[in-house]
Amino acid sequence: MSRSDLAAFEEMAQRAIESFPEPFRRSAAEVLVEVVDWPPEDVLTEMEIDNPLELTGLYEGIPLTERSVSDPSPWPDRVWLFREPILAEWRDRGDIALEDLVVHVTVHEFAHHFGWSDDDIATIDRWWE
Repeated sequence: MSRSDLAAFEEMAQRAIESFPEPFRRSAAEVLVEVVDWPPEDVLTEMEIDNPLELTGLYEGIPLTERSVSDPSPWPDRVWLFREPILAEWRDRGDIALEDLVVHVTVHEFAHHFGWSDDDIATIDRWWE
């Protein structure tokens, strides 16, 4: 198995999730993780993204901070990892391990599940500096 195939990405993401502290790990276990090569065209259109390389991951669901017991979601939450855009960023950066980037994208998307906005994440995530 290649370190960059879909199964390897899934394994890296699962290791990241297993390293979450409780109670985050327990909540994260309920989220489906999907690794595909590219973001779906309808997602890119909806998000007004022209270049699919700009989207490395996506959280799809209702954040924990917005959930209601009286109005449960009819489907499970999902974190998408888009392999080709992640690989392109990894090659372009050239200064990090592939697993570190996969972990970073995984943690970022799960932060949305826990109710964090991109601005919230940016206040503590110094990844892009």
